[in-house]
Amino acid sequence: MERSGKDYVLFSRGGQFMPQEEMLEVRKRKNHLVIGIPRETAYQETRVALAPQAVSLLVQNGHKICIESKAGDAAYFPDKEYNEAGARIVHSPEEVFKSNIILKVAPLTDKELEYIRPGQVIFSTVALPMQKEDYFKALIKKKVTAFAFEYIRDKTNAFPLVRGMSEIAGNTSILIASEYLSNKKYGKGRMFGGFSGITPTEVVILGAGTVGEYAVRAAMGLGAMVKVFDNSIYKLRRLQSSLNVPIFTSIIQPKVLSKALKTADVVIGALHSSRGRTPIVVTEEMVSQMKFGSVIVDVSIDQGGCIETSQVTNHKDPVFKKYDVTHYCVPNIASRVPHTASYAFSNFFVPVFLSVGEEGGLENMLKRDPGVRQGAYLFNGILTNQYIGECFNLPYQDIDLLMAAF
Repeated sequence: MERSGKDYVLFSRGGQFMPQEEMLEVRKRKNHLVIGIPRETAYQETRVALAPQAVSLLVQNGHKICIESKAGDAAYFPDKEYNEAGARIVHSPEEVFKSNIILKVAPLTDKELEYIRPGQVIFSTVALPMQKEDYFKALIKKKVTAFAFEYIRDKTNAFPLVRGMSEIAGNTSILIASEYLSNKKYGKGRMFGGFSGITPTEVVILGAGTVGEYAVRAAMGLGAMVKVFDNSIYKLRRLQSSLNVPIFTSIIQPKVLSKALKTADVVIGALHSSRGRTPIVVTEEMVSQMKFGSVIVDVSIDQGGCIETSQVTNHKDPVFKKYDVTHYCVPNIASRVPHTASYAFSNFFVPVFLSVGEEGGLENMLKRDPGVRQGAYLFNGILTNQYIGECFNLPYQDIDLLMAAF
């Protein structure tokens, strides 16, 4: 029997009352991480990548933390605090390196490279000027995924870990200068800053980046008179705008700089080079004309220094005098305040690892977070950093193209 169009309409309407399939969101399977934190063995590296409070938060979210005994001692985090936070304390680096993810501050040592297992994930600094081709070849051979603190970006496209350490270095450089300026042996017993009736301390800061900005803030907070030199007009304008206070700024012109140095009590070297060594802008002759008892803190010594008379020192023997000018040239100033610096690392890494767990794995998280993705210089044994590839003549691929295949 033939059905009319009316019958089909009624049949269709009737279907609305039939049971329908419910569309439910497919939830990602939460991934539980096993993170290993070895004790730092690099010379005078006192920081640790996770503070006990950070460990506690990760453990509460189902992740496991394996930390080598005394890894936090130099940063004043004893094993007891890590144990109470839920971490598993082990007494050998071999045990730590059984973890899926290795988190440390300094680059891997030759001995630690031997512990690495195929497919592991490494988070550390890369310290490119110190590395050789064999370092990257060893990691490539083991097909690891490796992230460099220096290359990781945030949502504003800035480098949060580098910035955090730079903020600490900028503040600390002024406190160091204050300490030596008042020292009987290395300074001239002068208080940093100034007060009514006394000429304020004159501070010359070379560089208007993050280190320079926070050095300016600390110096001005103590009442010093500050002069800032940089070759970037943009950075000088940004600094003026950020401080919201007019200060002396100048492009680096030898005659103007030399004149400022002759009356300076403190000089902070805060220039940064995106590639290679920092340029020398203060010559030995300029230093010879500085006042007796003045202090130089060359934060740029990590990249060779921006002052000709600078020579690398260390935390045990941090200063020397030349032309009666005290020089403080210790690389990695942030290790002077490891407790604070370790909290800065923790504040970044806890959200990252929580995100990895919530997204169901590292690959899923990297697809959604381009900032952390750009921090990867190796992905499953494939070099993904163009600059490293060009430096060591190694083949590399774009990380975004690799991720598209997953």
